[in-house]
Amino acid sequence: MSVETVTLGCRLNFAEAETIARSAPKGERWIVVNSCAVTNEAVRQTRQAIRRAHKRRPDARILVTGCAAELDRTSFERMPEVARVVGNEAKLASFDVKASAVAAGSHSRVRSFVAIQNGCDHRCTFCSIWQARGPSRSLPYEAVRDAVSRELDRGAMEIVLTGVDITDYDGGLGSLCQRLLAKEARLKRLRLSSLDSIEIDDALYELLPDDRLLPHFHLSLQAGDDMILKRMKRRHSCADAVRTVARIKAVRPEATFGADIIAGFPTETEEMALNTLKLLDDCDVIAAHIFPFSARPNTPAARMPQVDGATIKARAARLRTAADERRRRWLEGLIGTRQRVLIENNAKGHSDVFAPVAMPGAKRGAIVDARILSRDGNQLVGVAT
Repeated sequence: MSVETVTLGCRLNFAEAETIARSAPKGERWIVVNSCAVTNEAVRQTRQAIRRAHKRRPDARILVTGCAAELDRTSFERMPEVARVVGNEAKLASFDVKASAVAAGSHSRVRSFVAIQNGCDHRCTFCSIWQARGPSRSLPYEAVRDAVSRELDRGAMEIVLTGVDITDYDGGLGSLCQRLLAKEARLKRLRLSSLDSIEIDDALYELLPDDRLLPHFHLSLQAGDDMILKRMKRRHSCADAVRTVARIKAVRPEATFGADIIAGFPTETEEMALNTLKLLDDCDVIAAHIFPFSARPNTPAARMPQVDGATIKARAARLRTAADERRRRWLEGLIGTRQRVLIENNAKGHSDVFAPVAMPGAKRGAIVDARILSRDGNQLVGVAT
């Protein structure tokens, strides 16, 4: 590809960046940095990535796009390394990608991310992404179907549906999944990116027995205390989250759960923080993304009474320690079991429940029935059966 991409943040960013790179005219020396603004740290990392890209390839022109560029365009335009800044709405068109194109891209030519939706209609008090991405809008079923087919044509073995708030898909996420699986016989492995648990529709629950829907679900939980959830303007309670996990496990006992969790939200007391710590167990979380609270400009949470930085850091560390221990126990509990593994790169891949597995000698793109022999740090080691 004549255009190199540097992607920060979400899977939607990855799908967009891959679409840009695939569509760019040959012979042009560009680096596209698709930025993230979910936290202040993400914005800082975006600036670091720009400087590293320029140092590594001083001959290339750098185009910056994404949420950080959308929210603070001027500051990126002032960076001497940057040649051009493009907002989210125009990012695909920046390299003549058709406006109606579905953002889609593959990870190691094995797992492909397909965007089905963009933007968000909710106004969580900590979040600025709705300002950067605009209101929720869904891509037509036909466009999504065709994008999935193209990714399968390119050799993808697994499709991940992604977006900003995919459970808000017009017509229902479950109905979309049902239609895709009914229409495309080659679609044997379907994953979903982050889900808002309160928005999961009945059609998706109906699909749970189908083993083509892979049983790992990443939930946007954010906190485990009801008062904090209200102050975040989330629409679920802790009991709602626990019920969602229980309902899924009743049909797919092997299902695993990831979660996004914020530590140190404004007004959070120690008791509230301990409630969030307890949520890891209550929702059986084995893949936690822990975010120390970061006050984003022009958000209601930035105007609330703040928790001091040292306390936020300590609570985030405590959550990470507990989450890491839960994950370690989960991985060790898989030793001796048989798992179906999709091999990605360097003889490594992920099982259906998204456990990382090394399979010495296995070829990329293979789907292997593996017996798990041991744990090696943060991954398992398996052998074909």
